[in-house]
Amino acid sequence: MKWNWQQPNWPNFRYDTRALKALEDQFLQQTGVLIGTLTHINEEDKNTFTVDLLGDEAFKTSEIEGEFLNRDSLRSSIRRNLGLSSDGKKIPQAEQGIADMMIDLLRNFNRPVSNTTLFAWHKMLMFDRRHVFVIGNYRTHQEAMQVVSGHYGKLKVHFEAPPSENVKQEMKRFIQWFKDSLPSGKNPLPALTRSAIAHLYFVCIHPFEDGNGRIGRAIAQKSLFQSLNQPAFIALSHVIEKHKKEYYSALQDNNTRLEITDWIIYFAKTILEAQQYTQRLVLFLVEKARLYNRVKDQLNPRQEKVLARMFEEGLEGFEGGLSAKNYMKIAQTAPSTATRDLTELLNMGVFFRTGELKHTRYFINIKTSQ
Repeated sequence: MKWNWQQPNWPNFRYDTRALKALEDQFLQQTGVLIGTLTHINEEDKNTFTVDLLGDEAFKTSEIEGEFLNRDSLRSSIRRNLGLSSDGKKIPQAEQGIADMMIDLLRNFNRPVSNTTLFAWHKMLMFDRRHVFVIGNYRTHQEAMQVVSGHYGKLKVHFEAPPSENVKQEMKRFIQWFKDSLPSGKNPLPALTRSAIAHLYFVCIHPFEDGNGRIGRAIAQKSLFQSLNQPAFIALSHVIEKHKKEYYSALQDNNTRLEITDWIIYFAKTILEAQQYTQRLVLFLVEKARLYNRVKDQLNPRQEKVLARMFEEGLEGFEGGLSAKNYMKIAQTAPSTATRDLTELLNMGVFFRTGELKHTRYFINIKTSQ
């Protein structure tokens, strides 16, 4: 079996532009709606949105690779990088590194992709990772770079990347393609098409010892920013992690051929879903602000604590809703007090409830909370 990079016409990917036009049009339309919605929130809420979205993307892009970071540390690091108030606690290196990469992506979206950019990102991600021999440069090892699963003796090879000796030349060609495919480049490509190809192309080269997936998803975001000429972050890694099996399956289905229409359609639909989720997140913040403004003088400290804790869960909220037992634990209060507090929250319209008796569950009463 030959991999795509072993094909005679590599890396000249083929695809049906007609099959992509409606998706490209939808992306531009949804972008306009999202940017318009952001104009309706104040500066403080915009900062909250930026910190929450970047923090979640940093968490999810790491989770895709099986690395589970601390959400609070990620948010604290991002707030610090943005010059916002933070708790001042020491940030672990893994959280600091991925947060630094996200901030660099946000601030320097219009800079071209270069070896310097990619090496800097790799250093951010891999600092003090003892299992990685080459940090801040392309891999050099002689053995084959393979993506495998299974156990020793029963390994399944899902993909084998170009040998290390070819990586510098492959990346030189990739960087030139990325430049040429800009809206102002020699061979401009539509936003979704360019982002999808950029991600597949990069991860097929697999130029680093580790961190290729995280950097590849950052490149996909950077491509979108450049196509829109602004850093319009979307929850791409959030959606990819949610459908991780489909993501890896789509990559595997397109690593042995150069006709990639189905890959671009898959990735385009993933971006559109990420846009829709991000739009809901903005509306969630708008409704959150409205709710707090309506009841800000009516909540006792226990109710404020529980409500803030529920809002921390974002759009998904508590899985299955908030129980009276959860309320007592978070508020550190007695059953009778919890019952009284919950009844008041229902009467104020802050919560709505489902179920009866032991199955009673409480949800925040805003349209975008479910």
